[in-house]
Formats: sequence, structure tokens, C-alpha cells
Amino acid sequence: MSAYRLNNRRMNIAKLGVWIAPLILMIGCSQKDHRIGLDDFLQMQDEMSQSVPANGGMATPAQLDSKLGRYTVGPGDVLELSINADLRATEETNVPTLVRVDRNGYVDLPMVGDVQVGGKELEEVEDAITAAYVPGFFKNAEDVSVFVGLKQAAPTNVLVHGAVTKPGLTKLRRTERNLLYAIHSAGGLSDISAAQVTLTRLRCPDDVVTLNIATRDGLAQALAMDPLEDGDIINVETAKVNAIHVGGLVLAPQTQIYPPGTTINSLQAIAAAGGLRTDVSPKMATLIRRLPDGEDVHVKIDLNRLARGEDPNLMLVAGDILWVPETLETRVQDWINKNIFIRAGLNASVSYNVTGLEFMNRHGTQGGGGNSGNLQDQFDPFGFLNRNSGISAIQNTGGG
Repeated sequence: MSAYRLNNRRMNIAKLGVWIAPLILMIGCSQKDHRIGLDDFLQMQDEMSQSVPANGGMATPAQLDSKLGRYTVGPGDVLELSINADLRATEETNVPTLVRVDRNGYVDLPMVGDVQVGGKELEEVEDAITAAYVPGFFKNAEDVSVFVGLKQAAPTNVLVHGAVTKPGLTKLRRTERNLLYAIHSAGGLSDISAAQVTLTRLRCPDDVVTLNIATRDGLAQALAMDPLEDGDIINVETAKVNAIHVGGLVLAPQTQIYPPGTTINSLQAIAAAGGLRTDVSPKMATLIRRLPDGEDVHVKIDLNRLARGEDPNLMLVAGDILWVPETLETRVQDWINKNIFIRAGLNASVSYNVTGLEFMNRHGTQGGGGNSGNLQDQFDPFGFLNRNSGISAIQNTGGG
């Protein structure tokens, strides 16, 4: 058999492979797609964000007040009392005076002695003092007007350190003796915070509590804690380095490491991975994210719509995996690159360098149309193969 006929037969086999390869590859691509759409993922994020305060996992003072209640008087507080009496009822009158609440929650008042005020709100303290003077010193409650103000709250000093804006000794009022209030008073979480908080009680050093205040359960646990006491220590952990894993059909698949607090979006991560491969045409990506409950969610991302700005450019978080997977189309393109345009020369010493992607994009021009053209038109448009086979035939016959 002549070299030319052998080469033609091999070309026919190669051409047949172009049609068989996709069928073989399709068998391996028939698995069910378990990814969720981008719209579903965005809705899921909205629902999760509504479960925690918007202030980076921290409740605002107003939200804490609604949970912890209004201020109540307690030991060590200094109150300012103003008692305005009707002089027709008594010759005694009182000017504004300061009194301190003792350790048992009592204040010592002129003429009436000790009055229990501990655990009461200011309006309730006014009622208790009024009741102490009526009817012993005033016939009717209308004869006396009592006003009570909080001159100085007895502070509770706790140490807050770690990833907060203003670490150090923090002073809290009585109704602020809560883990969340303490962090808020320390300036709130910093940009490098992991929202993981550890509380160590000075009087119970073995009673250590660790929780994540960026979750609903963590917030509920923080609000239900016993009040903080002097000397308690709060440590807010620093976030670990921001590691994002980018792989698949990118030029430089790798784990990308960023400093804590650094934000990066999907397009930036792909760009940092060298961009998409150009010898194939990937169109879809998968974002894999670990949810707070430990489950992974797989999100389908349309790369073309993302690049055109038609879909949101999702911000990635530490631990995310952004994968550009192979598809049927990219596998066919890769197969053509490796088996047609690399091996099409067979024994020939010269072959042209055209990728499968370029071949498929130029299919109409290289083949002279869908129904016309021969093997040379489709696989050897520049005539290299036939030229070399002719040279080989001349050398084999000894012709000159």
C-alpha cells in the first residue's frame, strides 16, 4: 500500500474519531446537575442575612435594650432626688440631694430612713419614695412630687481584647452587663474579626464559653447569659487568612491567600488564576460554599453573563471553592486538540498548529461549507500533509 493511500486511510479514521469522540464523552456527561441557580442562591443569602443583625453580626444598642430591658437601679448607683412638697401640708421641704444605693439595694432618706429601690426602674423608684412619705408625712400623694435621676451608674469593668476596634478595659452600666454590649462599647468587631467570641469569668476561670455571634444561635446564647461581672475577660478571635480555592479550566489553578478582612469577587478570583483557558471555551462555573449549618451549597454561574455584567459579581468568602468544570463541549475541544491537530501529521515531519477551538470556530471556512470539501479541506487546509506524503513517495521509489 502506498504512503499516500495509508495516509488517506489514517485521515478517514481521524475524521471518524471527530464524530465518535463526542458520543463517548456524552456518556460521561449525563449525570444530573445538583447545582442551584444564581437567583435561588441570592434569595438564600437574603434569608440568612435577615436572621442576624445587619451590623456585621452585632446588635445595636436599641436592639439590645429591647432584649435586656430598661435600666434598673442597683448597688453602687448614685441617685439625684428632688422632693417638692406642698408647704401647706408640712413645714418641711427638701432640696435636690444625692444618695447612693447600698449593697442591699436601699437608700437612706431623710425622715423615712431606708427605702428599697434595688432592681427598680427610675419611675418605680419615684413611686417607692412617694409611698414612703405618704401618709406618714404627707396626707395625700398629690401633696408631694418626687423626681429621681441617675447621677452615676456603678460601672462593671470587663476586659475586651482581640479583633475589636478599641480593645482594653470597658465600663458597663448595670443593664449593659452583656457580652454584646461589652463588644459594642469596645468599638464593635474590627474588619479582621471572625465573630468567634470567648468569655472567661474571673470568679469561675474554668467556666469558659465560646460562641459565634454572627449566627442566630450565637446571638440567642449571648443574650441569655448571666450578667458580666468585674474582671470578666472577653476575647474576639481574629479571622484566619482568606483562602479561596480556584481550579478547573483556568490557566493557574491554585489556592489564593489574602489577608484577613480582604474582599474579593468572582471575576477577581478568576483573573488572579490567570484567566480562563483559551484552548477551550468554558462557559459555566460552580461556586461551592460551606453554610453555617455545615452543609455545602453548589451554585451555577454563567461566565458569559458574569463577564458582560448581566449577573451579579458575587463576593467570595474564606473557604469558597470556585471551580470551572469540564463540559461536553470543552472535552470535545480538548480531544480534538490532542488527537487531531497534534497527531494528524502521523509520520509527516511537518504539521500545522491550530487548536481544536480555532478549528471549530473556523469550521465553515476550513471545510468550504457544511456539505462540501474533502479530507484535505478539513484536516490539511495548507497542503502540508499531502506535500510531505508526496515527498515520502518519491523517496521510497528512488525518484529524483
